Amino acid sequence: MQTELNKVVTALHEFYAREAYLLEKDVGERALTHRLAVHFEPQFTGWEIDCEYDRLGDRTLRLPHGSTVSTDDHLAKSIYPDIVVHQRAIPNNLLAVEVRKSANHQPLEHDQHKLRALTDPHLWFAYWIGVMLTLGKTHVTMSEVYTSGVYDHALSGWFAGRLKDAGLRAG
Repeated sequence: MQTELNKVVTALHEFYAREAYLLEKDVGERALTHRLAVHFEPQFTGWEIDCEYDRLGDRTLRLPHGSTVSTDDHLAKSIYPDIVVHQRAIPNNLLAVEVRKSANHQPLEHDQHKLRALTDPHLWFAYWIGVMLTLGKTHVTMSEVYTSGVYDHALSGWFAGRLKDAGLRAG
């Protein structure tokens, strides 16, 4: 998993080096996630990178009914991950990423719940790794890693350290 997370660090390094204009102009979150996904592509050869992807093979990606996250709309309030690294046709799901701007004051719980669900091995669309990123104008202000349906404390600490070592996280 550290190999994949190192690829995320490299993509974030490129993102911050090349997309300063977008960060400075405080563009919308979807524009940022698209540009970050572009920087994922050279890191994850052999995988498809998609934004707001709502399929698993031919099926629509849905959480079980009664879940706390809505799956009944197409208004970006659903479980569609911001960025996924996967193979569409198989399906084979490697990485789900939720991105937030540091100016976003909405509760984290919605995105955290999505990542727990998306990495839950008991659900049929499980991703191997889930990553939450809060993007500031010059660095990542917060990150979390999810595996096997739970927040992975050890891997989150390791990832935060890698971001700090790469100059992508303060403190």
